[in-house]
Amino acid sequence: MNNLAQLLKETIPQGYYVGGIVRSSLLKRPSTDIDIALPPVDIKEAAYTLAKKLKAAVFEMDPELGVWRLVTHREKIQIDLTAYQGKDLKADLLRRDFAFNALAYPVTALPEILITPQKTGNAQILLKRLKKNQIVDYANGLVDVTAKVINVTSLRVFKEDPLRMLRAFRSSAELGFTISPRTLKQIKKDAALISQPAGERVREELERLFATDRAHEQIVQMERCGLLTALFPELEPQRTCAEVYYGKGGVLKHTLEVFRREEQLLSHVEKAFPKYAKKLAPVTQQKSLQKMAALLHDVAKPSTAKMKDGRLRFFYHEQKGARMAKEILERLHYSRAEIRLICAMIGEHLRPSNLASNDVITDRGAYHFFRDLGDAAVPMLLLCWADYTSYVTDVQLKRILPKSGERLMSIAQAQRTENVGKTLRHLQVLSLLLKKYFEQPKKIQPSRLITGRDVMEILALPPSPKIGEILEAVTVAQVEGIVNNREQALTFVKKWGQTHPVEK
Repeated sequence: MNNLAQLLKETIPQGYYVGGIVRSSLLKRPSTDIDIALPPVDIKEAAYTLAKKLKAAVFEMDPELGVWRLVTHREKIQIDLTAYQGKDLKADLLRRDFAFNALAYPVTALPEILITPQKTGNAQILLKRLKKNQIVDYANGLVDVTAKVINVTSLRVFKEDPLRMLRAFRSSAELGFTISPRTLKQIKKDAALISQPAGERVREELERLFATDRAHEQIVQMERCGLLTALFPELEPQRTCAEVYYGKGGVLKHTLEVFRREEQLLSHVEKAFPKYAKKLAPVTQQKSLQKMAALLHDVAKPSTAKMKDGRLRFFYHEQKGARMAKEILERLHYSRAEIRLICAMIGEHLRPSNLASNDVITDRGAYHFFRDLGDAAVPMLLLCWADYTSYVTDVQLKRILPKSGERLMSIAQAQRTENVGKTLRHLQVLSLLLKKYFEQPKKIQPSRLITGRDVMEILALPPSPKIGEILEAVTVAQVEGIVNNREQALTFVKKWGQTHPVEK
C-alpha cells in the first residue's frame, strides 16, 4: 500500500497525523496505528469514505469523543480518526497529556509511510521524511523529543485523567525519557487521584511498564512521588515495618529490592541459570506477571509482624499475603488464571526455604513440591531467586553466582559465612529443583502405571477417596525407585492392602 499517503491526502486533506505516530516517527520507532485528527463535522463521512477506498473494516469506537477505527483486511493497518477535542486543532493538541504527544503533521504534507506487516497483530508503521517546518507544535514538543523529556502540557492534565500519571512513568520506561521536575511535582500533588481510573486501565499501564527492563527505576520514582502507595495503599504499612531488620524504609525497601532482582533475573536469566535459560523462556517472557508477584510477595508482613523470643517474625504472612493479593488483582481486573498463578506464587514462596532447612533434598520432597505448586512452581522459583538475592550486595552476588549451580553445600558449611552462605545455599536449592524438573521428569511427573480400577479389583474396594490415596502411594514409590513398571505397581498395591487394612 505504497500510495496510502496520497490516498489519505485525497480523501481527508483537512486531517492531521497526531500524537504517538508523529512522536514515534521522529524517534524512528514504528507505531502500530495511525492517529488522524479531523474537525468533528467531517469525521463520520471521512471514516466511511476512507474505509471504502481502503476496503477496510470500520466502526465507531467512541461516540462521545468521536473516534472511528479502520483496519485493512490484508495488511492489518489500523487507522483511528478522532474528532478535535476543542474548537480547533490547537485546542485539541493543548488538551493532550504531554508535550511530545501534542504534535501534529498535515496529511497534505505527504510523508512517506513505511508499512511493515506482522505475522500476528497490526502492521508496524513509520512516517518518514518528516519536514520539521511542517510540524504543528504549540507546546514545545519538538524540544522535548530532542531532549528526551516528558513534560505536561498544563498543570490540569492529571485532574482531567489521573491515569496520565502512570502513563508518564510507563512512557519513561518504554522510551528512555526523563520525567521533568515540574511534571514530578504535579504528580506528587495529584497522586491521590490515581484511585479514580477503572482498574483495567490501570492494569494495562502497569503491564506495559512491567514488560520493560526499566520498571524498577520507575516504581522507585513512583514511590518517591507517593504514587506507588496511592495505587497500592496496602504497601504503605511496609514503610515503617521491620526497620530494625531491613533498615530505613523497612519491608517496603526490601520489596523494591526484590523487584529489582526480579527484573535483573528476567533480563539476564542465562547468568543465573545458564543450563536452563532457553527452557525458562516461557516464564521469563511473562515479565509483567513475575514483577507483580515480586511487588506483592510480602504485602502481609506488616499485619502479621510479631516479636517472639526476641525475634521479629511474620507467621503465615505468605498465606495472608495471597489473600490480600487476590483482592488487589481483582481490583485491577486481572484474569482468573493470572490471579491463581500470582497468588499461588505468593502463598507458597517459603516452600523452597523449608526444603533448604534439610541437609538433603529428596526426590520425594521435590515431587511433592512440584505436585503441589503445579504451573506456579517454576515461576515461583524465579521469585524466590529474587527474594534470596535481595539480601546480598551486587558484589557478593557476582561472587557467589557461579557457585549456585554446584553441588548443594551442607547447612553447616553455609552457616560459616552467615548471610552470604545462606543465600548461596538457597540458590543451590533452586538450581537443584530446576535440575530435577528439567532433567529428571520421571522423578517429578512420573507416568501412571496403574488405574483406580486396578486398585479396586486387587483390593475389592468400591469407589472412594481411598483409591486416590493408594494411587498417590504408588506414585511416591515410583519417585523413590521402589516401583518401576506395572507389575511392580500391582505387587505394591497388594502389599499395601496387607499392611493397611481398609473397611470394605
